[in-house]
Amino acid sequence: MNILMGLGCKATFASYMMVFYGDAALTPKVGARVVHLIRLKMKTNFSLLFYLKKRSKYEGGALPIYLRITADGKRVEITTNRTCEPSRWNSKAGRMSGTKEDARDLNAYLDRLQANVYNAHQWIIERQFDVTAERLRDRFLGRKEKTHTLIEAIQQHNAEMEALVGKQYAKGTLSRFRVLERHVSAFMMVKYHVADKDIIQIDQAFIRDFDVYLRTEKTCANNAAVKHIKNLGKILRICITKGWIERDPLLGYKLKTTPMDRVILNEDEMKRLAAKHFLTKRLTHVRDVFLFCCFTGLSYSDVQSLRSTDIVKGVDGRQWITINRTKTNVRSSLPILPTALEILERYAHHPFCVSHNKAFPIISNQKMNEYLKEIATLCGIDKPLSSHIARHTFATTVTLLNGVPIESVSKMMGHTNIRTTQQYAKVLDIKISKDMEVLHQKYANGL
Repeated sequence: MNILMGLGCKATFASYMMVFYGDAALTPKVGARVVHLIRLKMKTNFSLLFYLKKRSKYEGGALPIYLRITADGKRVEITTNRTCEPSRWNSKAGRMSGTKEDARDLNAYLDRLQANVYNAHQWIIERQFDVTAERLRDRFLGRKEKTHTLIEAIQQHNAEMEALVGKQYAKGTLSRFRVLERHVSAFMMVKYHVADKDIIQIDQAFIRDFDVYLRTEKTCANNAAVKHIKNLGKILRICITKGWIERDPLLGYKLKTTPMDRVILNEDEMKRLAAKHFLTKRLTHVRDVFLFCCFTGLSYSDVQSLRSTDIVKGVDGRQWITINRTKTNVRSSLPILPTALEILERYAHHPFCVSHNKAFPIISNQKMNEYLKEIATLCGIDKPLSSHIARHTFATTVTLLNGVPIESVSKMMGHTNIRTTQQYAKVLDIKISKDMEVLHQKYANGL
């Protein structure tokens, strides 16, 4: 034990093995285990020191003995509830000098305290927790560390997000994090047979297993699985800012989305859709709203909240839509094309629109997408129609293919980054053909 008694002594292989295992540490099996533990987690500089602490206005007499634990440059101090005369204290050894019984008893007591600190250190590293001075102190004193769980973190995030829906977040964003909570809960029950886990225990192995679970048990496509993992990453980064964890388990974990072939309607399909006569009002309403979105680029949430007061006279004297995007709260202004204006006027006197100050009588997005599948079949359109396809159609068929610069398209769609617009606007072969027509004419007769 004497090897551990020096001033600010560092834990060494020999001392570490002697403290925990005594002579047994010399056996190959035990020694290899200790070496593995030390190499695994003993990256933190860890030292302890017994010293006498002088009070202010000290005039003489015995002084209290304190234990100082230092880890990674941070330290904590703990009283030993023992005292010693300064004249009998060996500051280099951190012990009382002499061989009398009182000195032997005190030094043995300090040895036991020191051994308890190293036992606390072993407990921490075996659980792969970060070694900090505070954690060593709390374990040494028997204090229970305040713990937090993964589901607790997700639920706190979702509660805060719910309070900000309509102000900072859209309902759809909140619903995705609620789905994440359900997936994480189900995963932990399947994989670990527990309803929740301590946030400190979430590591990259957990992330990897959750990723596999999403792709197999939940049959998520690559991009859906990546989105769930990224949403979980947001939760974990919030935990870092709260001090619940010290490292990001996602750091270095590679996530790669697969480029998607966006579905759009061409002009012929849009004409077929507009000319079709439906026997039910519900299909007519859904078709009208969908076509309106095709000619304005509005998303479902934007057209759902669109009011008659959002229609204003623009700088050119024509009718414009001026709104803040529901998803991003970014200002979006766009002139209303004749087809869209005609559709808008059909519902100007609709009872629901008048009483609720709405531009359209909108049903739920789920129902709308369900009816769009039925409409596609009736119109002979072999494409999986959804409300969001209208936005892609506006960016490509209605604007880009008709010579509208992508910068203007980006502004009308309320994007803050033109790279986002590029995900919506497909450069089709017909657009390339139009762009190259001038060159074809120039070089028709050679150079």
